[in-house]
Amino acid sequence: MSDDTNNKPTLTRKPLTLSRSLESGEVKQTFSHGRTNKVVVEVKRKKLVGKPGYAPEPEVAAPPPPPPPPPPPPVAATPAPRPAPNDMLSRQERQAKLLREAEEARLAMLEESRRREDEARARAAEEEKRRAEENRKAEEAPAATAPAPEPVVEQEPETTVSNDDGAAPAPRRFTPVESPKRPAAAPAPTEREREEAKKAPHRPTRDRTADRRQSGKLTVTRALDDDEGARARSLAALKRAREKEKRLHGGGNRQQQPKQSRDVVVPETITVQELANRMAEKGSDLVKALFKMGMPVTINETIDQDTAELLVEEFGHNITRVSDADVDIVHDEDVDAPETQKPRPPVVTVMGHVDHGKTSLLDALRGANVVSGEAGGITQHIGAYQVKAKDGSVITFLDTPGHEAFTQMRRRGASVTDIVILVVAADDGLMPQTIEAIKHSKEAGVPMIVAINKVDKEGANPQKVRERLLEHEVIVEQMGGDVQDVEVSALKKTGLDTLLEKLALQAELMELKANPDRPAEAVVVEAQLDKGRGAVATVLVKRGTLRRGDVFVVGAESGKVRALVNDKGQQVPEAGPATPVEVLGLTGVPSAGDVLTVVENEARAREVALYRKEQSTKVRTAQVTPNLENLFDNLSATRAMEYPVVIKGDVQGSVEAIVTALNNISTDEIKVRVLLAGVGGITESDMLLAAASNAPLIGFNVRPNSKAAALAKRDRVRLKYFDVIYHLTADIAKEMAGELGPEIIETVVGRAEVKDVFSAGKRDKAAGLLVVEGFIRKGLSTRLTRDDVIVSKTTIASLRRFKDNVDEVRAGLECGVVLADTNDVKAGDMLEIFEVEERERTL
Repeated sequence: MSDDTNNKPTLTRKPLTLSRSLESGEVKQTFSHGRTNKVVVEVKRKKLVGKPGYAPEPEVAAPPPPPPPPPPPPVAATPAPRPAPNDMLSRQERQAKLLREAEEARLAMLEESRRREDEARARAAEEEKRRAEENRKAEEAPAATAPAPEPVVEQEPETTVSNDDGAAPAPRRFTPVESPKRPAAAPAPTEREREEAKKAPHRPTRDRTADRRQSGKLTVTRALDDDEGARARSLAALKRAREKEKRLHGGGNRQQQPKQSRDVVVPETITVQELANRMAEKGSDLVKALFKMGMPVTINETIDQDTAELLVEEFGHNITRVSDADVDIVHDEDVDAPETQKPRPPVVTVMGHVDHGKTSLLDALRGANVVSGEAGGITQHIGAYQVKAKDGSVITFLDTPGHEAFTQMRRRGASVTDIVILVVAADDGLMPQTIEAIKHSKEAGVPMIVAINKVDKEGANPQKVRERLLEHEVIVEQMGGDVQDVEVSALKKTGLDTLLEKLALQAELMELKANPDRPAEAVVVEAQLDKGRGAVATVLVKRGTLRRGDVFVVGAESGKVRALVNDKGQQVPEAGPATPVEVLGLTGVPSAGDVLTVVENEARAREVALYRKEQSTKVRTAQVTPNLENLFDNLSATRAMEYPVVIKGDVQGSVEAIVTALNNISTDEIKVRVLLAGVGGITESDMLLAAASNAPLIGFNVRPNSKAAALAKRDRVRLKYFDVIYHLTADIAKEMAGELGPEIIETVVGRAEVKDVFSAGKRDKAAGLLVVEGFIRKGLSTRLTRDDVIVSKTTIASLRRFKDNVDEVRAGLECGVVLADTNDVKAGDMLEIFEVEERERTL
């Protein structure tokens, strides 16, 4: 049984080996609960390895080595006894064994180092003898045939300093090493090389030409191989080593460069990181400085201008303070030099009352017929035209509306003009808008020429017009003043040449000049939203030259000039001073009266436009500080009824005039609330806004598109279309009055005193009255008061006198009445009889 157990095959097997350097053994493992296990282990013999990085040196004229000793006689191999479990080394023994092996390896390394030093000294001595022999032979040879000896640079023998006491060797200076080059194909080995290769089997020779793909890889064999040489250092390591040598050896001689002082632009508020970038400093340094000042802030927090100034000065820079207002463009400070200015055409504004013939006079001067295309025969837009006189001079005319709603247009026309022509009808005299035009002209400080029109009509009296002008301190030349006047007829075209001559004379006296060689600056006369062309603005150039492609900013909008169209509908490449043109290429519709300024680039234009939008938003949303006046105004405004409207017009000036007119017809009881006032056609968003607020949508010379019309039909939006402004104001005023309902007026017609109360039937009571004042009539309303306090408000259901029904009882007579809806009547009460009248409300 035991034999079978010993011969039984086991699952473990001894490892396969290629050499006799390994010995096998077994280790018994003991576990808990009495379990054991045997493990086959390998025991390696100790093998001494030379110092890595040193290759065997080639032998040079060395004496032949002594013959190797004869091999020992073979010993019969006996099977090693199986180690018992008790023969295993303890921890202390293993530690002593490892220390002993390490000491033996160290001694072997020292021995190898000494041997290499001896070989190096022997080679150096042999090399010195060879050089001396060569020098001696060269001196003995003839000078003519002997070649010049090559200069030989002596190399110091390689020495290795080692301390037996284990001290660290002295640091050596880094020397850059050349990158190893790929060796060329080695020649065929000789017989002697083959023998030497056999003697050193631990370094087999490889065919490096056959292994080209792995030539760039670094392996352990290549690192220890002397043929490859030392590995080259990287470029970054070379740079670091050179910088280190410079710091160690040349740092004392370098002169410290002076710190550069910068001009730092600091706005009203700035972040710490942005300030550090402008100063070219580290953000952490600024944060440290702020901490020292007692301000624990982070790099992304905002600081004010005064704190930023302290930081800039502490770091040795110069500060330049700017504010947000510096972003905007200031036109008053930009004044042209007198030598750069050249003569320009005059700008003339035609003003006067409605239907006095202003547009007809301009048509007669231009040879056009503008008035025929105007709705209602009145001007509702401001127009700009140029007229060429017979002498070749050019005059720019601005035609302003005469209706009372267009006050802002007339004010803008007077502010941008050089000369004002006041048109007065000879048969109508001075009217309210004529007087208003005189005031605008005086406010603007521009000269005036009075054109008395319609002198060909019956009943015309020009002298009466001159006399009426005296009431407003306008004295014409015929009456000893300095204001020129001309009698003209736009229909018969008489007196037009005289008018042009006087305009030219006045312009010559004013010596109008402007600088055309500069970026343009213009004033928006009118603006609109065209369906095909987008936002279009009619501008009048004040100075400079506006060219196609210029980048500009106008109000809160910016853009680039895509096209310039003159008053005749022709595209022009540029527009000089005092020239009216239409500008295409705006991002939005500007407000009339805004100043158009040409800037250097689009970024600057967007910056100014954004700043102006922010300022307008602040003004619109700013809260007014309450005081006693606006407090009561706000209370009355909250009690008043609101009438919401949505307004869309064809041009900016008309929309502005409509909003002003609707605000003027508002009362304390009802006020107009404008939800939207825009320029352009009626769109779907306008319909949705009107439907949501239940407001009428007013279209002035505009119509909705197909989708908007479908929305209006679906949501039942009230659409109101107008082309004359006074029709619009009259209709809206009528609707606002209808919202309030009819006006109820009470008129007291009589008073009576209750003398006694009687029973009239099962439920009602009759009151005996004495009519004190006026009369009592059956069916009238009455108030029952007791001690001047109203008890009830009712009507007279029955009126009798001496058992007879009567319709009316006069003062001083007695009667009996039965009141409807009340029986609370006592003696001594008073009855106040009144009539109720409903009238149509007007605003």
